[in-house]
Amino acid sequence: MADRPFLYYITDRSAFSGDERTRRQSLLEKIAEASTNGIDYIQLREKDLSARELESLAREAICIIGEHQLSIANRRQTALLINSRTDVALAVGAAGVHLRSEDISPENVRTAWQRSSAKSKAAIGISCHTLDEVFQAAAKGATFAVFGPVFEKKDSPQTHATGIETLHHASRARIPVLALGGITLENAQSCLTAGATGIAAIRLFQENDIAALVSSLRGC
Repeated sequence: MADRPFLYYITDRSAFSGDERTRRQSLLEKIAEASTNGIDYIQLREKDLSARELESLAREAICIIGEHQLSIANRRQTALLINSRTDVALAVGAAGVHLRSEDISPENVRTAWQRSSAKSKAAIGISCHTLDEVFQAAAKGATFAVFGPVFEKKDSPQTHATGIETLHHASRARIPVLALGGITLENAQSCLTAGATGIAAIRLFQENDIAALVSSLRGC
């Protein structure tokens, strides 16, 4: 079990109430809350936005993260990843990208990163739904895999849950594996006990007080 589990907030501004301007502001406030309280990764996953709109939102998010970083020594800084868009990630100076299993390979992302003026290596997460995808992600040089759905989701009962045992086997890969899908405060610990390096979620972070959530998950 991870001593200090990685926590990965996946954004979804459509889940907030109000008009587009209000939802955007709510999302930025949640990003500020997440970075202030030690969330390791934030994936900007606003798939309905155009490249220009996504870039604008990402720039605001990066500014906010920079303003709210923890000053405690030896703490990992919050890293912003852009969903699927390597071009946007490079344009705004994000820490990396999050790829779907059918997206370009991590090798291609790293090549693009090396050809750019980026000063740091790209962090590359990949969504995986099978054991084979997890081990392929490791072989192709991904930084970490997000595996799931581990549990059935209330709003998607037709989706097949992989289960804790499969998560345990996935966690044997040579890269960190984060559990995703139907994660709650009540079942998160079972994922960590099964070998997951951390927890990835949308609702768990967006619908809860992040300071209390982090304290509970990390036992601090």
